[in-house]
Amino acid sequence: MSAEEPLFRVVRGVPTAEELAALVGAIVVRSRPAAASPPAAASAWARSGRPAAAVAGPGAWRASGLPR
Repeated sequence: MSAEEPLFRVVRGVPTAEELAALVGAIVVRSRPAAASPPAAASAWARSGRPAAAVAGPGAWRASGLPR
């Protein structure tokens, strides 16, 4: 592909400058790789439902039944 060759061409119709700009914008957005979104932090409400790590030692069985 040479530098003078267009990347795309309109086969039918006569688009306005605004329509061509919208088409180019859509092609540019679709050709970019999607950005990875950061992992969502778990809320305190969700964390409270997960079991806590078991702690071994004297009185551990009693502490396991007490509210946190």
